[in-house]
Amino acid sequence: METPNAPNPEAAAPPAAPADVNRRLGALLGQIANGDQAAFAEFYQLTSRRVFGMARRVLIDAELSEDTTQEVFLQVWQNAAKFNADAGSPLAWLMTISHRRAVDKVRSSQSATDREARYGASSQEIDHDSVSDEVGSRLEAEAVVRCLDTLTDTQQESVRLAYYGGLTYREVAERLNAAVPTIKSRIRDGLIRLKTCLGVS
Repeated sequence: METPNAPNPEAAAPPAAPADVNRRLGALLGQIANGDQAAFAEFYQLTSRRVFGMARRVLIDAELSEDTTQEVFLQVWQNAAKFNADAGSPLAWLMTISHRRAVDKVRSSQSATDREARYGASSQEIDHDSVSDEVGSRLEAEAVVRCLDTLTDTQQESVRLAYYGGLTYREVAERLNAAVPTIKSRIRDGLIRLKTCLGVS
């Protein structure tokens, strides 16, 4: 499969209307369910950027996002017959799978994340990606924007660069001329504050 974050020029989503795209994707899923590899290749080409983007927003790390993208399309290949058009569009089905896979990846790598994130004796252990996932999936954009305004300027800037700009901790640190542990602390504290503001339990 092509690497989704470095697609060839033909891999971009077509300029067709969403209904046309979903109609085409639905037809391709029917063919994939029958083992049609050419249909699978076209489905991948039409959707891989969207899947990678979803994974990158949750995971931040590019390599983990690529791995997750491949897992999503393996699941599509294996489970295309389970797609139910009455339950939603092909894109909605695909993005639900993508989101779940990305969250699973966060959970499966949690022990490694915890080891990396342990610094400072009073550091509270919070899975920032889980908080971000809850915020992104359960609350509307207006509420998020309102609550972002409650963060300090440094927290807000760090969170925006990481979660809206798609930058890694190291890239945020370089952009803001700060140490990586400092950036991690700002983002963690900012997301805890967001969680409280948004009432995410």
